[in-house]
Amino acid sequence: MNFIHLFAFYEVARAGSVSGGAERLHVSQPAVTREIRELEDRLGLILFDRLPRGVALTEAGSILYDYADRIFRLADGAESRLKELSGLDAGHIKIGASATLGVYFVPDIIAQFNAQHPRVSIDLVVTNTERVEAGLRDLTLALGFIEGPFDDSIFHAHCIGSDEIAIVAASTHPRAGTSMLARHLVNQAVIMREPGSGTRAVVEEAYARNGSRIEPLMSVSDTEAIKRMLLARHALAYLSVLSVKDEIRRGELTTITVDDLRIERPLHMVWMKSRSLSPSSQAMFNLVVETT
Repeated sequence: MNFIHLFAFYEVARAGSVSGGAERLHVSQPAVTREIRELEDRLGLILFDRLPRGVALTEAGSILYDYADRIFRLADGAESRLKELSGLDAGHIKIGASATLGVYFVPDIIAQFNAQHPRVSIDLVVTNTERVEAGLRDLTLALGFIEGPFDDSIFHAHCIGSDEIAIVAASTHPRAGTSMLARHLVNQAVIMREPGSGTRAVVEEAYARNGSRIEPLMSVSDTEAIKRMLLARHALAYLSVLSVKDEIRRGELTTITVDDLRIERPLHMVWMKSRSLSPSSQAMFNLVVETT
């Protein structure tokens, strides 16, 4: 069915006359008459009874009008929703963040965004860098916030800062207030994040460049759990300084200097090169760029 014919039929039915329909459509009356005749010929049914004054729907015309009314109301609704989306009066964003950024950076960004666009809903997935990248690749996520290396052949990136990865211990640890060499840590009870995390990847790469390898006593996927372990036992952990700044300020944890190995990593917002950003995602992107 030709939608031009259908729309001409719909407007004539709403106006109650061919002339009224032509006026609503801003076309000539003969043009509308031709559209109606072609539609009737295509369907093999009479849709209007021609009256001395105007037209009246036949039974077939009434059935078609009900469907046309639903179709064009849906079209109007779709257009309205898209205009809302464009104006950020509605919308939805799903973003992913690695553990450090998901807890210590992204929540502040979301709070600022919500203040500016309160009707845009946001889903935040906090996981490790590897899974954030997977979510971007399968288009589950629009934007990702990660630390450490990433595949720049498929991702665009914007640097949002840097973070030091340091040896952290309880302030009561025997090595607190001292310094050590990287090779001395190889035989220490060191806790690290799980394989796949950005923090772990950066530490392992730094040791490889230093000509050594570190094997953790334990791998833990949650930074908060690692901090509790440090407070409960005489252990050391490689952690993001960003993630322990509050505990250091309170005097509960401290960093131990590794004289021959300083580990620092860039922090990035990433998104797929092949994917365009929705208006909501673009607004989030712009906010991050402005604030970093």
